[in-house]
Amino acid sequence: MTATTAPVTSSLDLIGNTPVVRLRNVVPEGHADVFLKIEIGNPTGSHKDRMARSMIEEAEKRGDLRPGMTVVEATGGSTGSALAFICALKGYKFLVVSSDAFAMEKVRTMRALGAEVELIHSPSGQITPDLIPSMMRRAQEIVDSSDNYFYANQATNNDALIGYEGIGRELLQQFPDGIDAFCGAVGGAGMVMAVSKVLKAQWPRTRVVVLEPASSPVITQGRAGTHQVDGVGLGYMPAHLNRELYDEARGIPEEEARAMCRRLAKEEGLLVGTSTGLNVVAAIALAKELGPGKTVVTLACDTGFKYMSGSLFADN
Repeated sequence: MTATTAPVTSSLDLIGNTPVVRLRNVVPEGHADVFLKIEIGNPTGSHKDRMARSMIEEAEKRGDLRPGMTVVEATGGSTGSALAFICALKGYKFLVVSSDAFAMEKVRTMRALGAEVELIHSPSGQITPDLIPSMMRRAQEIVDSSDNYFYANQATNNDALIGYEGIGRELLQQFPDGIDAFCGAVGGAGMVMAVSKVLKAQWPRTRVVVLEPASSPVITQGRAGTHQVDGVGLGYMPAHLNRELYDEARGIPEEEARAMCRRLAKEEGLLVGTSTGLNVVAAIALAKELGPGKTVVTLACDTGFKYMSGSLFADN
């Protein structure tokens, strides 16, 4: 057997350079082409690996993070898994504030990678408007208790955007003829904003649409609500969200997103999480509006294997 790529010297080198695939079975005829960038190919199965690496390495360069310090973050799990992976490789302790509202697979992954996990209970089992702010307050309390802590704080840390810009640069190479529309669900909004910055610098007319759960329409209607889409819909306006870098915001019904996840598994052979379902529902709507001959791109944010113990695929 002939190897297709050279051996790498570190697991860090496995981050990025992810492929794109055209969706053929879930996109109706008469629509634009819809492509999915498969970020589930990153080491922890999520695009958050890119962000975790840039936040840690930029902090190291400045001297904000030094050997012997403990990294702290409030996260639903994908960022936590990514940071746990990076910290394991670099020898840092990692303390996570999370919640039992998020997929238990993510909690187990963080612990398996060496993280200490503190869970905040959600009485409803859902992501409520006050859940993530309460997690962030607890993380800040921990950080304030000692100079030996470094707070990654993805929600406001601009170093996160550096890692995500890699997605945009890869898309420039993968679509040399241009992208007509790009959409993505937002949590902290760093990914969509970083990708948009790169795409619009090359193709100013690329239409960028940010997405959120329709039941928590903070961006589209100015009010927060309850939902069960891990990693998005934080309950407040994301600090990274830049009105100059997106053209439109849309709320996507969660049930449509969940149904799309099940279709993607059965019809495209892709196991993805609910935020990816949001992305694909919106991408197909954009493809209908743009029509044949156009190109719509979105992300497969994380792997569906993280959600097998929940209800997403329970009745599939």
